[in-house]
Amino acid sequence: MTEPTFDAGFLAQLDDLLRWRRDVRHFQPTPIPEADMRHLLATAALAPSVGNAQPWRFVRIRSEGLRARLADHVDAASREAADAFTDDGLRERYGALKLHGLREAPELLAVFCDDDPAAGHGLGRATMAETLRYSTVTAIHTLWLAATARGLGLGWVSILDPVAVTAMLDVPARWSFVALLCIGTPLTGSDIPELERRGWQAREPLADRVFER
Repeated sequence: MTEPTFDAGFLAQLDDLLRWRRDVRHFQPTPIPEADMRHLLATAALAPSVGNAQPWRFVRIRSEGLRARLADHVDAASREAADAFTDDGLRERYGALKLHGLREAPELLAVFCDDDPAAGHGLGRATMAETLRYSTVTAIHTLWLAATARGLGLGWVSILDPVAVTAMLDVPARWSFVALLCIGTPLTGSDIPELERRGWQAREPLADRVFER
């Protein structure tokens, strides 16, 4: 196989892809064709992993009852999070945010990390076992970019109790919860994060996050 070359046009498109990738909360109900969903998962599996352990485990949520339980759980966790704000204005702004699309998105995906995978034979993680979870997050980011490139959006739902969600999904004990994802066609697109558009948090200069020693 001939090694590909990536020209200036491709690099510009790659920059656009990264710039337009968003954490999506507003979805159209249009189903994702099964072939497209399988292709997305296959692309995610191209992500790098420590020792080539490929520790990611994807659980597709097919049950409407389970979807409803997950949405109710996240709503309850969100209300609890709102109560933790001591600033009334901040609490009000938090309450105005849409924090998930669990009821609308056509696809829900829970992502776990196998903390003791047979693949990889432990290479590269003897002193940093957490690299397995880092690898799983890399697979999620790969999925995110692949979805964006196909006109789809992905939303990462993190206001939840990982123990409760893991129990709902009845997975092997050695799997640790990493993410609950909503996937579907966004209602609208934007190159500005929603939280920034709504005045929650602006981007800070990159120079404030790059250091030299």
